[in-house]
Order: sequence, then structure tokens, then C-alpha cells
Amino acid sequence: MDTTRSPTASPRHRLSTRRRAGSQAHHHPAHDLHEHGVAAIRNFLRCHTCYDAFPVSFRLIVLDTKLTVKKALQCFLLNGVVSAPLWNSQTSSFAGMLTVLDIIHLIQYYYRTTDFERAATEVETFRLESLRAIERHLGVAPPPLTQEHPSNSLFDAAKLIIQTHARRLPLLDSDSETGQQVVISVLTQYRLLKFISINCHKEIQQLHLSLKRLRIGTYVMSPSPDPSNPYFPLATAKMDTSVFDIVHIFSERSISAVPIIDEDGVVLNMYETVDVITLVRLGAYQNLDLKIREALTQRSSDFPGVVICTASDSLGTLLQLIKKRRVHRLVVVEGEEEEKRGGKKGRLLGIITLSDVLRYIVGHADISEPRMKPSTASTEAPSSTPIS
Repeated sequence: MDTTRSPTASPRHRLSTRRRAGSQAHHHPAHDLHEHGVAAIRNFLRCHTCYDAFPVSFRLIVLDTKLTVKKALQCFLLNGVVSAPLWNSQTSSFAGMLTVLDIIHLIQYYYRTTDFERAATEVETFRLESLRAIERHLGVAPPPLTQEHPSNSLFDAAKLIIQTHARRLPLLDSDSETGQQVVISVLTQYRLLKFISINCHKEIQQLHLSLKRLRIGTYVMSPSPDPSNPYFPLATAKMDTSVFDIVHIFSERSISAVPIIDEDGVVLNMYETVDVITLVRLGAYQNLDLKIREALTQRSSDFPGVVICTASDSLGTLLQLIKKRRVHRLVVVEGEEEEKRGGKKGRLLGIITLSDVLRYIVGHADISEPRMKPSTASTEAPSSTPIS
């Protein structure tokens, strides 16, 4: 599962996978052991607060809504982040999150409504507070204003993340003297799952059932109900697809990555929203007409590669991988078992996101309505200074 692929390596070498002993267990003792492990992890989350998941040292960046998009992108670049809480300095209140997807929506809007020169000029002065109007124009759902109190349990936070389809959850407190809101931190899906992987070693060793048996992830339907997309419901692209065509997919589906496949469906690479932002940071708005094969040459040299697995890999193996490295999604490909049944090794089979993993771990708990306001409990906390 921890096989990664370099953008320059040959597809055959990049798609080597390893089968895990135990991931195909179907007998009742293994199932019972798995269920016991999952239940123990859920109990662990109930017994720990969001504060507990904070790293020993971390940096919090909060952006003022009066900031221009260009300066916000520069801030992302300088600090190595892809999202940040927004702060309305006029009302002294939390104003949601700025994410890469917001920038994708903005790019989509300009490509639909104006020319390159005007887009380049307007982006110089476009303020973050105007992004919601762009989303309304495109007809895409605005990001939720969900927030959580850092002293609430990790299980409640996980439920809220799943219910709102968010990838990150702002943690807010109130100043004990002024009563004003204070942004304390942001809990991401990755941080939450890594906290589990570090602290639930014994429980994770019990999770031997396969990812597909557990129905974790989205898999290609066969036969496809959409003749134009043999990999339905997944979105895919080819090396000759234009960057903007993928931008449209990102914006329309609110997703952050698309697998790049060859004519046989073998996964060659992955194109992500952060790759688009790299082009925009360079001021290369017109470069969105580039083909993917050309755009990949401008990707950051520290790109970690595509993390792949097979459907027979186990949930336990996946969580162990998260402990070792920063993983945001896994591409499921056909392995030796599928090849024996006439498949093709390395062909796209599905995608597993951290949302899928967290949703399974939370289970069928009551997540009918998100809480849109923080808990009334208040503890003294350091203030956050917006960047303006």
C-alpha cells in the first residue's frame, strides 16, 4: 500500500504493489476482532478532546477577508499551507475557511466570463470577502461555517467533519475577558487520523479486513451506467487533457484530485488542485490551456508521488501508512487477483480519500445536524493575529 510513484518513472515500475497477509480473512474470528478494534478506536475518540490532537508545536495563520487573493496565495506559498481560517476584522468574527478549492472556483469564473488580461488584472485586486459571490454565480455550494470548541471530544469533531463534508474543522474558543471569538487551531482529517494511528497501535493491528469488503472508498462500476465514462463514477483525465478541463472537474465536483490514466486505464499520475495553484502563483493564467503532460513539468520537485493500493489491502495497513507519511488519498488499482481474472495490473479500480476512512471509523452515529456554534465552555487561550 505504501507504494508511491514518481512522475518520471515508467508506469510498469510505478505500479508495483504488495499483497498483505490477513487482508483476505473472511472467517468470523477475524470479523469479530476487527469490530472490536473499531469499537475501541471510537471509544478512544470519545475519551480525548481536540486539544489532545494538537501537535507539540504548530503555527496558525489567519487571513483577513480584506486581503487580496494574490496576497493570500503568496501567504500560502511562503508558509507551505493550502488553507487558512478567515477573519472579518469589521465584526471581529470568524468568517469561514479559505481553501484551494475557493481559488479553483475563482479561476473557473474568470475563464467563463472574461479574457486573460482582464483576469490577470482583476485578480491583483480581488478580495477574499468577494469569493462567496463567485460561488453563488457558479452555483456551487459555499463552504460550511462549521466550527467546534477545542475541549469537545474528537468523536464529536469527527462526526461534524463527516456531516458537513469538510476536510478541516476550525476550532474556536472565546476570550475570557472580552468574550470575543478566538481561532485556536484547525483540525484536519489527516491530523485526526494520524492521532489515531499513533495512539491506537494495538487496535489497528486487529483491523485485518480488506478495504473493499468494508466498502471504504469509491469504486469503478461494472458495467458503467455512463457510456461516455467507463470509470464511472470516478472522474479521470489523460495526458492530453487540458489543465482547464480538469479545473472544471474540480470546481463542478468539489474534488481535489483526478487520476491520469492511459488508454488501458492504467494509472500514470495524479493531478491535484495544488498543481493548478502552482501555475496561478507564477501568474501563468494562460497556462491553464496547457496539456497535463506539459503542466506536470512545472510541478514542485517535492511532489511525494501517487500512493496506490489494491482492494485487498487492509484498513489496518492504511492507518499504519498514515502514521509514516502524509497521505491525503490512495488510488486503488487492479492487482494480482484482478489480473488472474482477466484484469490488467495497475488499471484504475477506485479512490479512497481520508473522508472515506474517517466516515467508516465514525460509523453510523447520529450526525443528522451539525452544530454551527462553538460550545459555551470557555478557557483562556492565546489570541490569533489576522494577516492583513
